[in-house]
Formats: sequence, C-alpha cells, structure tokens
Amino acid sequence: MQETTMQRLWDSAYLSGGNADYVEALYERYLHDPNSVPEEWRSHFQKLPAQTGEVQAPANDVAHSTIREQFVLLAKNQRRAKPVSATSVSSEHEKKQVEVLRLIQAFRIRGHQAAQLDPLGLWQRLAPDDLAIEHYALTRADLDTRFRTGGLYIGEKEASLRDIHQALKETYCRTLGAEFMHIVDSTQRHWFAQRLESVRSAPKLSATTQAHLLERLTAAEGLEKYLGTKYPGTKRFGLEGGESLIPLLDEIIQRSGGYGVREIVIGMAHRGRLNVLVNILGKNPRELFDEFEGKQTEGLTSGDVKYHQGFSSNVMTSGSEVHLALAFNPSHLEIVSPVVEGSVRARQDRRNDAVGDKVLPIAIHGDAAFAGQGVVMETLQMSQTRGYKTGGTIHIVINNQVGFTTSRADDARSTEYATDVAKMIQAPILHVNGDDPEAVLFATQIAVDYRMQFKRDIVIDLVCYRRRGHNEADEPSGTQPLMYQQIAKQRSTRELYADLLVKRGTLTEDEITAKIEDYRCALDNGQHVVKSLVKQPSEELFVDWKPYLGHAWTARHDTRFNLKTLQELAGKLLQVPEGFVLQRQVAKVMEDRAKMTAGALPINWGYAENLAYATLLHEGHPVRMTGQDIGRGTFSHRHAQLHSQKDGQIYLPLQHLFDGQPAFSLYDSFLSEEAVLGFEYGYATTTPGALVLWEAQFGDFANGAQVVFDQFISSGEHKWGRLCGLTVLLPHGFEGQGPEHSSARLERYLQLCAEHNMQVCMPTTPAQVYHMLRRQVIRPLRKPLIALTPKSLLRHPLAVSTLEELAEGAFQTVIGEIDPLPAKKVERLILCSGKVYYDLLSKRRAENREDIAIVRIEQLYPFPADDLAEVLAPYTQLKHLIWCQEEPMNQGAWYCSQHHMRRAASAHKNKLNLEYAGREGSAAPACGYASMHAQQQEKLLQDAFTL
Repeated sequence: MQETTMQRLWDSAYLSGGNADYVEALYERYLHDPNSVPEEWRSHFQKLPAQTGEVQAPANDVAHSTIREQFVLLAKNQRRAKPVSATSVSSEHEKKQVEVLRLIQAFRIRGHQAAQLDPLGLWQRLAPDDLAIEHYALTRADLDTRFRTGGLYIGEKEASLRDIHQALKETYCRTLGAEFMHIVDSTQRHWFAQRLESVRSAPKLSATTQAHLLERLTAAEGLEKYLGTKYPGTKRFGLEGGESLIPLLDEIIQRSGGYGVREIVIGMAHRGRLNVLVNILGKNPRELFDEFEGKQTEGLTSGDVKYHQGFSSNVMTSGSEVHLALAFNPSHLEIVSPVVEGSVRARQDRRNDAVGDKVLPIAIHGDAAFAGQGVVMETLQMSQTRGYKTGGTIHIVINNQVGFTTSRADDARSTEYATDVAKMIQAPILHVNGDDPEAVLFATQIAVDYRMQFKRDIVIDLVCYRRRGHNEADEPSGTQPLMYQQIAKQRSTRELYADLLVKRGTLTEDEITAKIEDYRCALDNGQHVVKSLVKQPSEELFVDWKPYLGHAWTARHDTRFNLKTLQELAGKLLQVPEGFVLQRQVAKVMEDRAKMTAGALPINWGYAENLAYATLLHEGHPVRMTGQDIGRGTFSHRHAQLHSQKDGQIYLPLQHLFDGQPAFSLYDSFLSEEAVLGFEYGYATTTPGALVLWEAQFGDFANGAQVVFDQFISSGEHKWGRLCGLTVLLPHGFEGQGPEHSSARLERYLQLCAEHNMQVCMPTTPAQVYHMLRRQVIRPLRKPLIALTPKSLLRHPLAVSTLEELAEGAFQTVIGEIDPLPAKKVERLILCSGKVYYDLLSKRRAENREDIAIVRIEQLYPFPADDLAEVLAPYTQLKHLIWCQEEPMNQGAWYCSQHHMRRAASAHKNKLNLEYAGREGSAAPACGYASMHAQQQEKLLQDAFTL
C-alpha cells in the first residue's frame, strides 16, 4: 500500500495505533474485492482521493503478500516448465488478446445501450453488435481460454473469456448504464471503471441499509397516497413512478455531510417538489395541508402555488449538521438552475470555500426540459468558469420518458438521451432504472464521490415514469395509450423492493406493514417525518437578514463620504505595480483621473463609478460585478481592470486599496444573459451586505434574460418573501445605432413596477451614479435597482461632476433647472429623463431662451411625486408642461408614467395639461438609418419647444 494512502487513514483518530495492521489488511482486501469488506468500510475507502497520475484499483495497488506469492509461483513454474522457443508462442492467441481488450473498451463505451434502464420495459433498443464476442472474431470455443484482463478491474490479471464477458455484462448492462468514456482526463475515466467494475455495479448492502432504503421509499409513496386520498384530483405534480428520488436525495445529503459539506442548495421544478419538501427538508405536513386548503401566507401580497414554494432546514449527518435550502421556482422549469448556482457561489464566498468543499449545489431537472431549454446549456457552460464555478453540481434528471404529452423521442429531442447536452462539458452520466433502488443508491454514491474528488458536474439520469399523467387532473391515456396500459399494471417501486427484501429474509411482511402504518400515523398527527431534522439549527449556517426587514420605502439616505479619505482612495486607484505597462489610451485615462483627483479636471462617469465602489469597500461592503466586457466597459469608460502591454498581466486597483479589505470581484462573463443574470440574482439574495451588479453589454441585450426580470427580480419578494438588492446596469440612449443598440426597453421595467417592488433610475451625471450606487447598499432597504445608464454621455463635456459633489452630495430623484433662469419668465417646462436632457439643454442655450425650463426625472419608479411637485411650484407663470423622450410613443416612460406626471400637473396652481414630444409609435425600438435618426431627433426637440 502506498504511504500517502495509509497516512490519510491514520489521520483519523479511530484508525490509529493498534488498529493499523487491521485497517491495512482490510484495505488490501478492499482493493482486491470491494464487496468483501463491510459496507461502512467500503464507503470510507471509496472516499479516499485518487493518486496523482493513477487510480486506486486492484490492478494498480496490490497487497504485498500477494505480490510475494506471485513471485514464488512464477519461480516454481519456471523450474517445472520445459524450455520452449519464443517463436512457439501462439500469434493467434495474441491476436485474440487484442480483440478481448477491444471488447472491454466497447462495453465501457456502449454498454449503457444494452442496459435495462426502462422500468416499464417499453424501450425497444437492440444491443450494439460490438458487445458480442463474435464481433471480434472470438467464438464460443474461446470462452474458457484465459486472457489478460488489461485494465479491467475485477481483481485478476487473467481470466477466462467467459468470466470477462460475464463481468462486463453485469457491470454495464444491468440496471445502471454509465457514460464516462467521453471524458478527456484518463484519471477520471480509470476512476469510473474501477468503481463500477470492482463491484460489478452492485455493491453488497447491509441489512440496515436495505431497511433504510425501504423506509425512504415508504415515505415517498406514503405521502403521495395520503395526498391523493385527502385531496383527490387536486394538482400536486406527484412523484408516483419516481419515488427513488427520495432515497437518492437522502443519500446525497448524508454522504456529502460525511465529506464535511455544511450547506446544500437544491433547485427543482414542480414534479415531486411536495414530496421533497416533506420527506427531505422536513416541512411539517400540517403546513402543507394548510396550503392545500387555500390558507394564505401572512405578509405576502400575492403568494404562489404550493409546488413553487421553497424551504430551508437543518439536518444531522454522519459528518456534521447540514443546512438545506430549496430554492423557490416559477413554472419556467429550468430557470432556477443558474439561480441555485449563484446562491451557492455566494455561500462559498462567505465561507472562503474557494474549491467547493463546504457548499454543494443539486439541480433536479425534467427530462424534456433538460434537453429542450437553452438555459440548461448556459448553466452547464458556466460550471468551470472563474466567475461562476461552484466546484461541480450534482444534476438529477427525473426522466418520466415523456415531456408533457410528447412521448416520441424524435419529437422531444434530436439526441439519444435527454442528458446528452451534458457531454459538452465532459460531465459523466449515470443512467439508472428507478425501479432498482440499490442501483440508484450506488449511482448516488458514485456521483457524490466524483463531485467531491474532481469538483466537476455529474448527471444522474433517473429513468422512471409518471403514474398520474402530467398532473392529477390529467387523463394521460389519451396521448400515451400504450405507456399507460403498462403503468396500470406496474407495481410500485416500494412494492417491488419490499418483495425482494422479504425474499432475501432482510425484513418480514409484518415489519414492512408496520413501516407503512407508522408513516401514515405521523401524517395524521401532523408530525415531522424527517428523523434527522435539527430542531434548533446552528446560527452559524444562516445569513442574518434581520437588519433589512421591515423598512418602509424612502428615497433619501445619507451617502456622503469624507473628502480627504475619498482622495486617498482615488490615489490608490491610480497606482499600478512597478513595470506594469499601460496601453496608450488607458494611460491617458489614468492621467486624466489623476487630474480629476487634484481638482484640475471635473469628474467623469467612469471615474465616479470606480470611486463609488472604492468607498463601499472602505465601509466594509463587498462588491461583485459581472457582465460582458465589464472590466474595461463596452464603451471603454470603466477601466476597473487593467492589462499590461508587456506581459499580459491583469491588475485590478480596487482589489488593492488596503489590507484586509472586503472582496472586489469582477468577471467578464461568457456570452450569456439569462443564466448569468439568474446567477447574480441568486448571489444577491444570499449576500445582503454586498453590492452585486450585472451590466448588459447593451441594454437591449437584457431581452434574452426577460424571464429573470419577470419571475424573480420584479416579483420574488411578493410571491415568496425573498429580498434582493441586485443592481442591473443597462446602457441606453438613441445615438443612431439602430434598433438593437439603442433601447434598454425602459417601458418593460416600468410595466413590472408596483407595490414598491423595485427601483428604476436613469441618472444623468457622474455624481448621480455615484450616490445611486452608494445608496443601494448603505440604505437598509433591499430592492432591485434597474439603472438605465448612458453611452454617449460617458464622455459628454456637460455630463460631469465635481469631487465635492461626490463627497457632500446625495442622489436626487428630480433635478431642477440648472441655469439661472428667472422663474417668473418661464412659461414652458420640459420634463425628461436621460440623454435627451443634454440635447434639450444645448438647444435651449443656443436659442438663448429664458422662457423654457428643463427638469430631469432621475428616478422613474417609485415615482417621486412630492419632489416633482416641489420643483414645479416656483414656476407660477407656466402655460405648457411637456414630457419629452427619445423613445417612440408606445415605448419609454410615456405610457407607464404619464399618470404620475399628470397628477403633479393637475396639482399645480395653473392646473396644467401634460403634452407629449417624442417619436411616433413604432414597432421597432429605433430606426437603422443615421439620417432618419437625425431628422427624428431634431423634430422631437422642436416639438418640445413649440407644442
């Protein structure tokens, strides 16, 4: 045995001292035949990490006593053997030896295609030709011929063809089909082969484990039967047919707890969700019954259906107490996957868990959704990227073999399996028959061990069925007649396994009946049915949200910052390592920022934004920012990330402000909006003290993530009580760049606004963005912020601020007229937001008009009615009140916000009528011709001045 392996064993107190010889002997037995050692020892040995460059395996790590015996045997055979010529060695045998090795490889690659995976027995799949010995010019006459086993992990270097072929069929062609040969890393491939072949995919289980498996299946089936009886015909998306999910999840939790995992975050759609809530997370059945009876959850203005609900609890495992969190999920089936990843990454960051040892993500999918929805691919793609990796996710596909009513595979997907998309990241896939709970348990153990050792994603494809159709009100035989004829005859997983345990003598019929009655009795009494539930959870496992609860909406907050300290932080932002060579234009940016710090130049947008982050870090708030090209900024304005022209070194000044500072995390994301925004939402809902930002490359690109805005950002608090302080930066402005690079679709976000659910702001000065970002974190209110940020304004000579405005100012929801116009001369007042303000200002100054005032509304929701009324009040001679916008009339703020402005207009002493100046309604956001854009822009400005 290798010294490093033994040392890991001795590191545990109960494996030390006088037990050493016993443990070493036990380990040697395990290497030869894992099934020859007790289950608990086998589980311990399986968790030992693989050696660098090789794998723990019978063929690679053999007992010293066996090696000595082999040498003795070899010497005796050499003395007895008659001298023979080397040429007498059978070349025919060597040819067949090569074919035997090819046969072994064929089973590893294609054995899953001959596995008995369908519990209904309806799959019609011919076994691949290359799994038959005849395919390799081998015949039945060769069955008793002994061949070298090569890398086959069956504990023997030589075996008969009969034994080799039998071992391969038992390993790869029973109820577990493994796909792992697409993995490039040979260490991982050998690891899988050893784990499967050494026990022929069927490790021996103790009577205790078998009984526990049945107990979990009894709970899974028992809840569904109870609900079906108590609430017949009520939609619940039951787990019937897929009950093995419950022991599967139970094993993941217990086994990962043994590895030292402290938190597990689970994401899943509705199939089986109620079962998971009660039988895994320990939700009190009485609470579930209240939801079935329509009782309203206090404090939620809308609430949600019961099979969308999340939950959290703590359970005790063999390793430690583990916090479980089931994420809330809308009916957009797969959108919760990136949200879970974001929540996990936030928890890992909080624990300084850089590799994913302490927090584990579990994503539960439907087969049709896993194959069909693009966010699955996006989430898989982020799994090993710097900004989004979480140390590997265990994916579980509840494979009902039907997507809603689509049962033909060639209608549901273009791949053999629903899970084939996971191969793009070389994730191993374990297909397992849901009616074989022991195979499910084994697949689960492999999945946990693989994830913990290699820190990569793995997929368990739980092939099962749905007994009741899409939901309990559905009659499935109308669309799947043959399938449901078989399901009507199909005995449940629990019944099949109970019969097997009685046949083995593990349990009696009376003991099995008692389990059923005990579970039903617990439900009748409204008792918790998770025995490992911790009633007084450790506070160390929770994020404290109390400081952010119960705050009424307020726009104002003190965001001032000491000027001297601000200048000191600014100086830090200008420092780069010795020998760091800046690109010429970037060097000019840094030179200008030095002048801004000294007061020789006004502050521009990019510098003000960086200073906001620096001050928040100084005050103890972590900052995380992701998006496409956000380090530099799409419009080359931010330069928070610097690149050396000498050696490509990357330097982020915001990470080097002072020793012990909070984390500043900045990642240029891969080309995804939906998954990345979902990830950042999950991150923000788990870290209330941080500023978490996502920036779209252009505001238009947020279109691809609309489901995240609709189902999570705008409504998560009112459906589920989930607070979130996520900040979304959406570049917006009409500069003649066409319909896809102009509009962030302001109207969509305003349409989603109600009940003070989020903020929509359009800042127009560097000081405004500075104070807006600071307010978002310093104010204890946690509401999402949608900020429409500029493009051409980033370098506009008028869109500047002073250092004093940053240090002493505040965010203004409404900015009044900035020129010294006599209020009594003003007869026309133009309201606007965003970039069009500077066009109006330039035109007004060029025409030297004193009768027109221009007022900016910087926060469009919650609408600042009082602030606007205060700004309008001094203009006593007003005759015209105009709303001017760049966007077409059917877009922008006009339709969604005009009632707020009209209210302010009618409250004015002159009872003003609000008029519109802007582009006419349009099916597209903006025109694609520069000349047309210029004409439209000139017309809307003229209308604002003359209507």
